[in-house]
Amino acid sequence: MPPALPALFAGATFIALSPIFVRLADVGPTASAFWRVALAAPLLCSLAALGGRAGLSRPDWKLLLAAGLAFAGDLAFWHWSIRFTSVANSTLLANLASLFVTLALWLFWRQRPSRAFLLGLAAALAGVVLLVHTSLQFSPSALFGDALGVVTAGFYAWYLLAVKGARDRGAGTLRLMAVTTTLTALILLPVALASGEALWPQSVGGWMTLAGLAWISHCAGQGLIAYSLAHLAAAFSSVSLLFQPVMAALFAWLVLSEPLVPLQMLGAAVVLIGIWLARRGSA
Repeated sequence: MPPALPALFAGATFIALSPIFVRLADVGPTASAFWRVALAAPLLCSLAALGGRAGLSRPDWKLLLAAGLAFAGDLAFWHWSIRFTSVANSTLLANLASLFVTLALWLFWRQRPSRAFLLGLAAALAGVVLLVHTSLQFSPSALFGDALGVVTAGFYAWYLLAVKGARDRGAGTLRLMAVTTTLTALILLPVALASGEALWPQSVGGWMTLAGLAWISHCAGQGLIAYSLAHLAAAFSSVSLLFQPVMAALFAWLVLSEPLVPLQMLGAAVVLIGIWLARRGSA
């Protein structure tokens, strides 16, 4: 088996643990988003330094700042979404980012999508309707969390477009991750301070939870996926990354005893099918 394949699934599994770490953290959602990148930045910067200066010899700081702002919005809104709605709904809705990317390319760069993408988009939206209907049966706050999940997808799509622009200009993956992670931490710190949330963990276990979020989900998860995407076909990688929301729902069931009702499972399946179709249509 090629090493890139297990790396892809391991990376998706590590990232799927992130909403579990967020739920278990004894700090506020914005604070956990800050610590996620603040604790990851020193490790990523050290690894980037060991790799030499290749990759950002002529950095486009506007793109890097845009990526940092987008990633800050992505993490902040997603962590709040996780607090209000189920892990399954929050993770699935955040994965709509790939659809938003293609829509942005269509609206702003006139790259017309294929029929397969439009079919996938329709299926994904139908699945979202089922997920939202399920949330309405639980509480209004769950519906609010779903809305935050959709906002998360918008910010993540912006981040992906900014990163793609930086990569097209020669930025290396590791150095790009180090710079954008550092910028994101600098952006989220004043936001976390202004929010009035609990910023400092109250126990060793609290610090360990945040360390897992930073080093396992962010560094190892993102790093393994970045490695695998460089060695696998894009179409296959896109489908395999749908493994992430499935694993997130499984972890939420095992660790948080979060149930999946039949209508929610149907909505999740329809969303995943829609994303798969859309990614095939835009590959």
